[in-house]
Amino acid sequence: MNGSVKKVVLAYSGGLDTSVILRWLQENYKCEVVTFTADLGQGEELEPARRKAEMFGVKEIFIDDLREEFVRDFVFPMFRANALYEGLYLLGTSIARPLIAKRQIEIANQVGADAVAHGATGKGNDQVRFEISYYALRPDIKIIAPWREWDLGSRTKLIEYAEQNQIPIAKDKRGEAPFSVDANLLHISAEGKVLEDPWSEPPEFVYSRTVNPEQAPDKPQYVEIEFKRGDAVGVDGEALSPASLLTRLNELGGKHGIGRLDLVENRFVGMKSRGVYETPGGTILHAAHRGIESITLDRGAAHLKDEIMPRYAELIYNGFWFAPEREMLQALIDKSQEHVEGTVRLKLYKGSVSVVGRKSPKSLYSLAHVTFEQDQVYNQRDAEGFIKLNALRLRLAKASRG
Repeated sequence: MNGSVKKVVLAYSGGLDTSVILRWLQENYKCEVVTFTADLGQGEELEPARRKAEMFGVKEIFIDDLREEFVRDFVFPMFRANALYEGLYLLGTSIARPLIAKRQIEIANQVGADAVAHGATGKGNDQVRFEISYYALRPDIKIIAPWREWDLGSRTKLIEYAEQNQIPIAKDKRGEAPFSVDANLLHISAEGKVLEDPWSEPPEFVYSRTVNPEQAPDKPQYVEIEFKRGDAVGVDGEALSPASLLTRLNELGGKHGIGRLDLVENRFVGMKSRGVYETPGGTILHAAHRGIESITLDRGAAHLKDEIMPRYAELIYNGFWFAPEREMLQALIDKSQEHVEGTVRLKLYKGSVSVVGRKSPKSLYSLAHVTFEQDQVYNQRDAEGFIKLNALRLRLAKASRG
C-alpha cells in the first residue's frame, strides 16, 4: 500500500467508522487525507466532524451544504418518475449516493487527489453505488474501500483500534449499537441488530422522524401542494425552495405518523435485507404527484411511465444514476412533465395520506364527457363499433376453433 496513493478524498461523517478509516488511511497508505462531509439534511451537527478531522492533522477539510442541490437535482427528478423500488421503497438512501460521489470527485479534481475512499461495507449496496458513480465521473480514479481490505471485522475491533489510536468514541457507540442508521432530508433508514429477524415487529424506539400513527392527532389536517412541470413549488399557497418544501412536508408527515415502511428487500449484491424506513415528506409528495398527474397526463403517457418506472427505480437502487440508460429514461420522463401543473389537496390522518382534490389549468378532465347526465359531446352509440372492433380477433378465434 505504501506509496501507491499520494492524496485521497474520504467521505467523512465524523462517526466511529469513518474516524477509524481516516486514521487507518494515514497509517497504512502513508498518504495525505482530505475529508469531505456532505450536509444532506441528516439533522446532525457537522462542526464536530471538522474538529475531529483537525485533530487528525487534516489540512483540507470540506463541509458542504448540498441540501438544495440534493432535492432539486436528484430527489425531484426521481419523484417525476414516481419511482418505487420493489413497489414500496422511495429510494431515500439510494438517491443520495450519486450526489456524494459527484462532489467527492469534484473535490479530488480540485485538490489534485489520485484516490477516493468511502466507509461502505462489502456486504451492502452503497459500495456499488459509490464506486460505479466514481468510475462514471472519473474512469482512472483509485478507490479505497477499507471494509474490503482491513481485518477490523467487528464493532469490538473498531473500538479497540480507536482506543489504541486515541480516537474519541461517543458513549453510545461502546458495545454493540442497537441498529445502523442512515439519514438525509428525504428519509431515515434503520438496519441490523434488533431488526435482523423479519418476524419481529420493529420496536418503537427505532422510529425518530414520525410519531406512532396511533398517537397522531385525532383530527385530520389538509394540505395543498402546488406543482409546475412536475415539481412541487409551493405548500398552502407559499412558494418554497426545493429543500424548504421537503422540510415542510417532513414536519407535516412526521406529526401525523406518515411514511413508515418495514421492508425486506433484495440487495443488488444478492442477499435479502430488512430495513425500516421513514419518509414522511416523500410519501406525501409521491401521493400528490400522482394526484396532479391523474388530471394532466394523457393516458398513453401515464401508462408508459408506469411501465418504465420499475426499471428506472432499479437503476437508481443499483447505483446507475450516471448511466446513459437512466439519463435516456429521465429525458422521456421530463418530457411527460411539461404540462403537469396545478394544485393537489391532501388529507393527512393517522399514518395515511389521501388525495381529496386536484385542479389544473392544463387539466384533461372533461366533465362534459364523463357526466352521467345528458350531454352534447359524446355519442354513446359510437361505443358499439369500438367494442366490436376490439372483440373481432376474439370472435374469429372462437369461431375457427370452436
